[in-house]
Amino acid sequence: MAIYTRTGDKGQTSIIGGRRDKDDIRIEAYGTVDETNSFVGLAIAQLDPALFQDLLDDLEKIQHELFDCGSDLASVIKERPNKLHQEMVDWLEKRIDALTDEVPNIERFILPGGTAASASLHIARTVARRAERCIAGLMKQDQALSSLPLRYINRLSDYFFAAARIANCRLHVKDVAYVRSARVFRGNKHDTKN
Repeated sequence: MAIYTRTGDKGQTSIIGGRRDKDDIRIEAYGTVDETNSFVGLAIAQLDPALFQDLLDDLEKIQHELFDCGSDLASVIKERPNKLHQEMVDWLEKRIDALTDEVPNIERFILPGGTAASASLHIARTVARRAERCIAGLMKQDQALSSLPLRYINRLSDYFFAAARIANCRLHVKDVAYVRSARVFRGNKHDTKN
């Protein structure tokens, strides 16, 4: 079976319910979600199951949900039910809280990095933030679009921040505070980057 179709050779691609130019904001949005998913795969490849089975389970679940998110963003069929649900956002919040309880409190921004897995999770976080910006732009054009993809990706980037800290903490690698950072995390153990 050939994986190439040649249907995109003139700068358009198929979506659910139509076709769009490849530089359309909808294509950029779900393409950036797909990019996020690839970095999740890289992080999975760098996590030792002996120390990180919980994260590996989380990340596999998240990979499926990122496909759900991309599917919702790729559809222009208004009556098509969303694959994302509020319960997925709620689950992310619970996992963020559990992971945050395991790591030392921080008051300042930290430098992305430390272990290879932590660095990959920080990349996933920043790509998810870009996806969030694309989705926000798409929502301005398509006011019928559910806000669930935006909420999910917003929470997911916070999850990646918490998971990146766990990837360092369990391997006894300290997060490095940004030396010129103001105090941005105040008093609440579950504060995240926004």
